[in-house]
Amino acid sequence: VQLQASGGGLVQAGDSLRLSCAASGRRFTNYAMAWFRQAPGKEREVVAAIKWSGSETYYADSVKGRFTISRDNAKKMVYLQMRNLKPEDTAVYYCAAKNDYDLPTVLYTWWGQGTLVTVSS
Repeated sequence: VQLQASGGGLVQAGDSLRLSCAASGRRFTNYAMAWFRQAPGKEREVVAAIKWSGSETYYADSVKGRFTISRDNAKKMVYLQMRNLKPEDTAVYYCAAKNDYDLPTVLYTWWGQGTLVTVSS
């Protein structure tokens, strides 16, 4: 599986941004998908995850109510809609895939290259 993340950029606090992740491979519906982020000097953390069917999602407490993860299995795409961005959301965001029918938040197998989101105050 190859993953290509895009959509990062420089925004101001309170702005919105949508990240996209394009996946290759024939069995996209076998994969749980997730977005992780890593801020400078911090460990990588899971932001949101979505089940293969899209029927269940997970959000880190820090982004609940502001971020929405979604997927389009026909297009092999995953999205992260981010609203009311805060300076503490500044990080490199990575999409990730795991061959799993559940909703894992750790031990993802395949990773995209990352896209930088910078939120100015």
